[in-house]
Amino acid sequence: MEKDSFLCCEVNIQWLNKQGLVQRKVASKKANLRLLRGDTRDVFIEVVVEKAAPVKLKFSKGAQVHNRFMAEGKSSLKFPDENASLFLSNAPPEQLKTFLKTLFIKMANGKPLQNSSASLRTQVLSHKSSKFEEISPVTNGEMDKAFKKVSGRSTETTPSPLANKKRKIERSSTDKAPAAKKLYSGSPVPTEQLDMEQREVLQACISGQNVFFTGSAGTGKSFLLRKIIGALPPDVTIATASTGVAACHIGGITLHQFAGIGGGDASLERSVEMASKPPAVSIWRKCKHLIIDEISMVDGVYFEKIEEVARRVRRNEKPFGGIQLILCGDFFQLPPVTRPAPGEKKSPSPRFCFMTEAWRNCRLNTFELKQVHRQTDNKFITVLNKIRFGKVDEDVVKTLTATSKQKIEGDGILATRLCSHTKDADIINESKLKALGGETKIFEAQDLVPGSSKQLDMQTTVPGKLELKIGAQVMLLKNINLSAGLVNGARGIVKLFRDGLPLIQFKNKKEYLAQPEQWIVKTAGGASLTRKQVPLRLAWAFSIHKSQGLTLDCVEMSLGRVFEAGQAYVALSRARSLDALRVLDFNSSQVWANPDVISFYKSIDDFKFIPLGPVHKSNIQKKDPMKKKSTFGKSKLMMDKPLVTIC
Repeated sequence: MEKDSFLCCEVNIQWLNKQGLVQRKVASKKANLRLLRGDTRDVFIEVVVEKAAPVKLKFSKGAQVHNRFMAEGKSSLKFPDENASLFLSNAPPEQLKTFLKTLFIKMANGKPLQNSSASLRTQVLSHKSSKFEEISPVTNGEMDKAFKKVSGRSTETTPSPLANKKRKIERSSTDKAPAAKKLYSGSPVPTEQLDMEQREVLQACISGQNVFFTGSAGTGKSFLLRKIIGALPPDVTIATASTGVAACHIGGITLHQFAGIGGGDASLERSVEMASKPPAVSIWRKCKHLIIDEISMVDGVYFEKIEEVARRVRRNEKPFGGIQLILCGDFFQLPPVTRPAPGEKKSPSPRFCFMTEAWRNCRLNTFELKQVHRQTDNKFITVLNKIRFGKVDEDVVKTLTATSKQKIEGDGILATRLCSHTKDADIINESKLKALGGETKIFEAQDLVPGSSKQLDMQTTVPGKLELKIGAQVMLLKNINLSAGLVNGARGIVKLFRDGLPLIQFKNKKEYLAQPEQWIVKTAGGASLTRKQVPLRLAWAFSIHKSQGLTLDCVEMSLGRVFEAGQAYVALSRARSLDALRVLDFNSSQVWANPDVISFYKSIDDFKFIPLGPVHKSNIQKKDPMKKKSTFGKSKLMMDKPLVTIC
């Protein structure tokens, strides 16, 4: 288990002379940093590199920390007393954040030794001979005190002008350490921690194992995936997803962007040729950890092709050319998109990744997350588990049919209709907005890179052009304030416009003046595309595909037009509870699971399989040829706290 006071990353230390010229330099691709406390209770950062004596830098109150690029694993620290600068890069972002947070908390709560009569000259001269001890773990009391020192009073949703002014003063002040607000949560309420199952997966990923982790909807797969990304060195970690929206959620790129072989329609030889050209070849060769989210939607043929491309481009015959593979998804949810062959009308059955030789060769350690976080109602969780496996018994029919008469609206906020087709959702939203009286306000997104609008439309849920009226049903598209319930997927209504911005009243009675927020989409070459827009979308209707990953607190659906296995399950599992759900005209024929997926999950050790009733709308298919069982993670990880803590 990594300590909060320890960091491993690339470092560059520079000491300047009085003329501002570099007189000494220490650089290392891999260095170990520790937080220490000396005899006089001063905080030091110790930097240990190979073939060099350890360097200790005193973090005095005049020191500065620049953490603007902390999410990319970069930071710089300036030590004016020693006229030195410490540059950090390629640090696991979550580990870097925890390290800096610990530093600030210890500095904020630090006290000099009482009755210390040592002069400044004595302390400086005794620097080399001082006894150092490792920083003790951060306590809740220290965290609360530090948070109070850096937090100004503010409303639940927007900072007050006085708080902003206070932060500006703190940034410009050189007589104390800066108040690094990014290191603390937006409220004193701590964020969600990893449960024991999630910690075990994280530990397996950090230890270098090839991992596939799965679980039903709402078990925190995306949450865990972001933790894993934050725990790995960013320069050699590529986070990808099968869809643009899923990639945006984890701050990554699409798998197709990364692979550099287009849509994968070209021959293997042509694909290798494409991936061997810059910049694709450099990305393939520097990658040590490849993360793929929503693996269920990756076509098996494409998966096999990029696996062989990886071996050839990297000139390494190990699976995926020796890259560590971290896969996440639930094959009971949306399958790969298949298209009819030339001259055919019917699309072929999907070929999942787990049906390929490449999947077996990767020898993935498989983990199943079982603890559901989205729903707390055991009755609803049981219904969803049955739906997931394609089992529709009398209890399921009775429970879901009863929701058709529920009144789930309140305070003018209507239920969001989930549609199986995106065009249906767009038509409903346009017609409902047009039916409202009053003036239309148009909000145009600011796309900072010319010509990037089309890609941003595909990879984010935020619209390039948003039309609103008073009374419009909207959905929040970003986490604004977790403690106030203003989270991605929260439902509200436009109450009025103030200073040209929409004031939204949410279902939980909270109000929020929607300020423009930023969405950043990465490209395969490492560049970033940025869109600035108010974080809202019309929410009379929403497509099932785009709702993946969302939690909705007021949702209705008619499942008569579902066309894929797992589509009904994805739609139903978006609801937070049965009380927030209305299913119109439920029919058991709308629910079915893919037989190949059922066979695969039965092959996973320790998987609690629910016996199936009749499987509807499923053609008889050949059994999954894969007889070899996946190895389930067996590491006994005993931890008294999460590997990564965010406050």
